[in-house]
Amino acid sequence: MKDLHNDAASLIGEAEGISRRDLLKAALGTGFAAAVLPVSAETVVKTDSEGLTAGTVTVTVDGYPVPVYRAQPAGKAGLPVILVISEIFGVHEHIADVARRFAKQGYLALAPNLFARQGDPQKEASIADLQKNIISKTPDIQVFKDLDAIVAWAGQNGGSADKLGITGFCWGGRITWLYAVHNPAVKAGVAWYGRLLGESTPNTPKHPVDVAATLKAPVLGLYGAKDTGIPLDSVEKMKAELAKGKSGSTFVIYENAGHAFHADYRPSYVEADAKDGWKRALDWFKQHGVA
Repeated sequence: MKDLHNDAASLIGEAEGISRRDLLKAALGTGFAAAVLPVSAETVVKTDSEGLTAGTVTVTVDGYPVPVYRAQPAGKAGLPVILVISEIFGVHEHIADVARRFAKQGYLALAPNLFARQGDPQKEASIADLQKNIISKTPDIQVFKDLDAIVAWAGQNGGSADKLGITGFCWGGRITWLYAVHNPAVKAGVAWYGRLLGESTPNTPKHPVDVAATLKAPVLGLYGAKDTGIPLDSVEKMKAELAKGKSGSTFVIYENAGHAFHADYRPSYVEADAKDGWKRALDWFKQHGVA
């Protein structure tokens, strides 16, 4: 499999005139991060690409080619757009599958490699290494700028600029809250167990609780009561700040779930809650004009 992947990468690289190193960075939607192995293969959901246009595109931001996994109904235009923001593990098989799930529902789904400049999350041996070497070095302002460019690209490549939604998991859940504040074009968001509080640093100057009162777009927060990294008191603080605004954002708390309950490739997966959350996410986007 490795040789086949490398041969394919070489051929595509020659065809597109890009370097092998850049091509491998762009090979999204394959494999899983070393930090989460072994994968719980018996629960992994696999969504095919029949009827879809799916694969990697690049969006240039300040001269840098940001790889994006794109999935959409083949031959369709004027599609509602969903930004799918990954966990700290990057755009691996699960995130690409989520993008295809949205595409099967009629969306142009875009899952960008927002860590491309900092490194490859899939190669880091542990979560601690991943946090130290990549995540802590990825500035929020860079992420927002990349997403702005990707939204603009979507509007020129089959997407409807008037129907923009965002969803994200873990690290991507935090970004979901923040980007919904940053970009007034976002009509709705769904944040899956994204951190709400945190230390202010040059790369992460604000967190969701800091901007909640200014949020305009409705965001649905899907969180687990047993999530030891995101205690329920932080959710209560977020609710109190949201109550100062008029976004209509709300939370669903799953009593039997911990962190990453939607991650079907990990032992943390809770099938019933993941399926319920997915249905709620689709309904939320339809309710708020993204579909």
